[in-house]
Amino acid sequence: MVVLYQKIIPEKSDQKGNLMEIKDRIIVALDVSSLDKAQSLVEELVPHVGCFKVGLELLTAIGAPKVVEFLHSLGGKVFLDSKFDDIPNTVGKASAAASGLGVSMFNVHASAGVEAMMAAVENKGSSQVLAVTVLTSLEENNAHLIFGGPSKAKVLQLARDAKLAGVDGIICSPQELELLGKQKELADLLKVTPGIRPEWAAAGDQKRITTPVIAIKAGATALVIGRPITKPPEEIGKPAEAAKRIAEEISTALG
Repeated sequence: MVVLYQKIIPEKSDQKGNLMEIKDRIIVALDVSSLDKAQSLVEELVPHVGCFKVGLELLTAIGAPKVVEFLHSLGGKVFLDSKFDDIPNTVGKASAAASGLGVSMFNVHASAGVEAMMAAVENKGSSQVLAVTVLTSLEENNAHLIFGGPSKAKVLQLARDAKLAGVDGIICSPQELELLGKQKELADLLKVTPGIRPEWAAAGDQKRITTPVIAIKAGATALVIGRPITKPPEEIGKPAEAAKRIAEEISTALG
């Protein structure tokens, strides 16, 4: 069984009561186009992070089975950033295929509906299922155009749908963490948060962002971080140094 959250450090636990190492709270976005480009990053970062998020670029270029096998061979755990968004039957079959690869987690768009998310849960095997709420790249005006209302209201609705469907957790921006934390019925959902930018990193194309410290204090279970780790500022050093620095910030936030 492949799991992201392991019982290692008693004083640090996620919303489901599973005990975590600090590094398990760091998920690296492996946004590269080839395995050659990925290899050195993975080898350097495996000791310092909990999981590697593999997105559409690498999945399309190489194929999910090859990518997952490659990462596992280097000792890396995999978050398959599949973002399934289709009819329930298709989502269910795709979820079974993802689980069959032995990934730690994969995701589905909550906007696909409760039935589609339920199909993912029914076919998740030993993997964890996360529901994507509103993408962190969307500004408020865009959220209104797409969803017909404020992003926070839509995130809350989609989170409640995800809870009803039985998923393990949700993906949301740091901006919604405080709101979600006030909802008792959502307390046991894992909250995985992209849009994380340390104070020493550039914002990039993410719009609704915050720092690791603020996100953890607001209730994030794990942080998805890409360029601040994979392409850190020169003054920070190598990717491993950036990951260790972020781990220190998370530790500070957890007290």
